[in-house]
Amino acid sequence: MARMKFLCDADRCIDCNACVTACKNENEVPWGINRRRVVTINDGKPGERSVSMACMHCTDPPCAAVCPVTCIYPTEDGIVLHSKDLCIGCGYCFYACPFGAPQYPKVGNFGSRGKMDKCTYCAGGGGPEAPGSAEEFEKYGSDRFGQGKLPLCAEMCSTKSLLAGDGDIIAQIYKERVLKRGYGSGAWGWMTAYREDVEV
Repeated sequence: MARMKFLCDADRCIDCNACVTACKNENEVPWGINRRRVVTINDGKPGERSVSMACMHCTDPPCAAVCPVTCIYPTEDGIVLHSKDLCIGCGYCFYACPFGAPQYPKVGNFGSRGKMDKCTYCAGGGGPEAPGSAEEFEKYGSDRFGQGKLPLCAEMCSTKSLLAGDGDIIAQIYKERVLKRGYGSGAWGWMTAYREDVEV
């Protein structure tokens, strides 16, 4: 079975934030939360790069390992989902995630912490709601994956810097890019998230 993965090619990212906007609009993400954000590394210095960052849906997710109520779990497709019904808002997942993916919603200047929120790979949610239902959309956002579609953030990337899909296909596409460039990898986060012996 295919394992779904993200890959951001930092050599192609132009910091347009189309992925961020697409995610916010498609999932109607609450105010104060960015499931995806673009981060600039070495800003203003030689070698400056921009990276589109969100939950990488890790092979062995550290957020799931530290969750005391096991509300975060990987699916058979490798997508890391969470159940807001089980979440107690302790924040352990936020501290364990190397990508800063799980976040608290900000309902006001001094609002309560509430339930954690994170990228769902546009695959709906991990709760008891029926897939594709209005209840699921309200809690977790769009279920594009259930319709056979990729996450909208990757589809909206004009330079195809952000890739999403089957990990083997993504690795092959990226390998061809690197061979054509003739120099090393510009991938960010791959070995941290997936720790697999896939040559990219």
